[in-house]
Amino acid sequence: MDTRGENGARLELKHLRCLLAIIDTGSFTDAALELGVSQATVSRSLLALEKILGVRLLHRTSRTVEPTMAGVQILARARLLLAGADELVAEATSGHSRLHIGHAWSAFGRHTTEFQRRWHHDHPDIELRLVRHNSSTGGLAEGLCDLAVIRSALDLQPWAHAFVGHEDRYLALASDDPWARRRSIHLAEVATRTLAIDRRTGTTTLNLWPEAERPATEYVHDIDDWLAVIASGRCVGVTPEATAAQYRPSGITYRPLRDAEPVPVHLIWRRQDPHPATRAAVALAIDLYRTNHQAPRRSRR
Repeated sequence: MDTRGENGARLELKHLRCLLAIIDTGSFTDAALELGVSQATVSRSLLALEKILGVRLLHRTSRTVEPTMAGVQILARARLLLAGADELVAEATSGHSRLHIGHAWSAFGRHTTEFQRRWHHDHPDIELRLVRHNSSTGGLAEGLCDLAVIRSALDLQPWAHAFVGHEDRYLALASDDPWARRRSIHLAEVATRTLAIDRRTGTTTLNLWPEAERPATEYVHDIDDWLAVIASGRCVGVTPEATAAQYRPSGITYRPLRDAEPVPVHLIWRRQDPHPATRAAVALAIDLYRTNHQAPRRSRR
């Protein structure tokens, strides 16, 4: 993006901060005091900005300073740009005091709350943020997180990764569906229904069934679409236990799915310059899933 005006001068953030200071304080004198510069510097910055943009930004009288029509538009954009710049600086200077964990559908399922509680207790100096992003890497490739929880089929070679545990598969269906009265469903039975599938981030593929016995499909864009078509009754969905734990909207019922392979759960992160708390996050997730695996389960018969 070229930030030079027609006269070749470069637009700088200080020009925009000067404009906002004049408007917010109501005068050049007060703007100079707020910015810690001379009034002459404020005047030169505003003049430079008007030359760069090629428009007049302020109406000035001996008593008032008001933005022109062009000034009103520039002010709105300037506030957004400066807010973004300030946020960028804050994120950079916070360094490793925050840990962002991304996910496409659900974080750690029914372990999420315990993960947050134990993290806050063990690492009070590192703020934990869970980020939902509907991409195959849960926002990691997009630079939105430090680690990501992955359940879908993904080539793990580009990433450093750790296996966390397994989650059983569940069938999601409308609460008024006759199957909702049953305690569990066989995988083969699902082939008689229409299956909602998210091809980008979902964990379910038609390879779960023999080629000649696959269900009809309806493709969705994200979990919100997935839940909507299931609640309508026209589709059912197959999903890991984490979804059943984190998403229980009215009109949706989950039932254990028998004869289906469990879903592997991985944490992935960048090989270069990983967050210092990566190992701690991985260890905590593995411990929570191991504890769940060792707990006695009720019979599904």
